[in-house]
Amino acid sequence: MNAASAGYADLGNGRLYYGMRGEGETVVLSHAGFVDSRMWDDQWDAFAARYRAIRFDMRGFGKSDPAAEPVCRREDLRRLLENLGVERAAFVGCSLSDEVVIDYALEHPERVWALVVVSAAPGGFEMQGEMPPELMELFAAMQQGDLARASELQNRIWIDGPFRQPEQVSAPVRRRAAEMNRIALESQTMRIADAHPACPLDPPAAQRLSEIDAPTLLIAGALDNAEIVRAAEFMRAAIPNAEKIVMPDCAHLPNMEQPEAFNRHVLEFLDRRA
Repeated sequence: MNAASAGYADLGNGRLYYGMRGEGETVVLSHAGFVDSRMWDDQWDAFAARYRAIRFDMRGFGKSDPAAEPVCRREDLRRLLENLGVERAAFVGCSLSDEVVIDYALEHPERVWALVVVSAAPGGFEMQGEMPPELMELFAAMQQGDLARASELQNRIWIDGPFRQPEQVSAPVRRRAAEMNRIALESQTMRIADAHPACPLDPPAAQRLSEIDAPTLLIAGALDNAEIVRAAEFMRAAIPNAEKIVMPDCAHLPNMEQPEAFNRHVLEFLDRRA
């Protein structure tokens, strides 16, 4: 029978909420920077059926402690895994957390047996072109304390993406994302923890991708911001053992929009590498 547990890991300077389920090789699921570990609800059963799956809320998200100052997220990750007795794992990250797991893989290559990088750009990647038009409005809404508006703008940027209107996107997906992103907005995680993150990797990951020796699967949503799709190709060309999939008809969270296809792609990749 699959072992299951959930609770808090005390890192000394804060607690992270985690869930752990299943047996075998470890796979760690790390969430995007505007939602929390519930974004993996549609992956949880499928992944735990084959692996020991771990998901957790980064500091300032979900049930974890809020962030009182800039956070070194890869150090939080290291401490969490030590707390749980995990010596080696595969990592499935999304967006912000992918920057974290890529940096972690560069610092601790012996602890990583595979990487799945979803909707991400590595640290130090230079974005080109114009920023999403809703971004400045989002910052203004956050500053004014209009959390309902800020939450909707988060969904417009990341869930809908630049090519769709809200009515063209799954209403349950938008609703679930809004439930999660309100927590981080209320605790001002973006401003406190990640506007000027602690301990940036130097030189940044974008200049060191050729050092990654773990098998890597890169996934982008075809309807995401064009720079995120470009970043996936940038990483595919730079990481020695990398594969890339662009999933149609979805934006920044393909695992929530197309869970069956996402699970199939990722589990096939991990099963070949475990």
